[in-house]
Amino acid sequence: MRPGQKLPSDPSELDGPTKAAVLLLMLDQDSAGGLIRELTTEMVEDVMRVLASIESVPSELGQAVVNEFYELSISSGVLKEGGLDYAKTLLRDSLDPKTAEKMFEDIRRGAQKAPFAFLQKAESENLLTFIQDEHPQTIALIVSHLPHHKASEILVGLPQDKQIEVVQRVASMEQTNPVVIREVESGLESRLSNMLMHSMDRVGGTATVAEILNLCDRQTERTIMDGIESEHPDLAEDVRRLMFVFEDILLVDDKGIQTVLKEVDNDELCLALKTASEELQQKMFTNMSSRAAEVIQEDMEFMGPVRVSDVEAAQQRIVDIVRRLEDSGEIVISGRGGAQDVVV
Repeated sequence: MRPGQKLPSDPSELDGPTKAAVLLLMLDQDSAGGLIRELTTEMVEDVMRVLASIESVPSELGQAVVNEFYELSISSGVLKEGGLDYAKTLLRDSLDPKTAEKMFEDIRRGAQKAPFAFLQKAESENLLTFIQDEHPQTIALIVSHLPHHKASEILVGLPQDKQIEVVQRVASMEQTNPVVIREVESGLESRLSNMLMHSMDRVGGTATVAEILNLCDRQTERTIMDGIESEHPDLAEDVRRLMFVFEDILLVDDKGIQTVLKEVDNDELCLALKTASEELQQKMFTNMSSRAAEVIQEDMEFMGPVRVSDVEAAQQRIVDIVRRLEDSGEIVISGRGGAQDVVV
């Protein structure tokens, strides 16, 4: 897909990477980061290249892609667990056509009426993530209508205090009003839809790629960025610059700040700190000698008006230094997967 190219309105006209990119734009950042970790490196590189070229997603197209993903995720276990189509084939092969058709219709109607049918095929791990914050009474109602093996997996994944409460509620549960069940079902389906759709009109581009990669662990980010850089070095550089901005230097520890300051001259630092937050300025000043801090503060005070472009250029040069030192392992940026590489 070419940068700026308009997306078609029909999702059937989209190829796989483009559908995946649209879906990522519909998800909140945490969910998108989790989904990326499930893909192969090659797939992620393809999707990220497409995502960077998307300027906007029409609401109808976004809704259609989310609906398709929802249907696929719910039915992902059909082949290995059976499903209505498999049941129909099995009945026709085992019984006379008339008996098979009648039995199949009975089964089909029963399946359609089964409470929480939209959760029946969901993987237990995904289902647990979805319902674990629900009220214990709601969880008890759900697990009572799930196959016993899946209900057991859900129960095991709950915190101990909630396990006990859910079991007690299941044990004391009597026949539930069908109206109540339908209301709970409707609410769950609505929340699932809202969880998938962070927004119906979402802007893509390099900024979105940067936001998503910022949530990935450092090794995943390096692998993806190396793959993008091999074919699109300019795009990779644009994303890198958006992934870490000057104010993010607050995420560097004091030892790391001191390492960075060794490579920055005073004039550059004065210019870069001109528009920095008070918090970042103080972080810099506390990691240099009191005399050096006084000199920097005096120079900033008497600097006079400066062009914003000059300030941004100075900040970017310092950001480039920080990124280089992080890549070489000389400093660690917290909150970006770096903590996983540190042994205390």
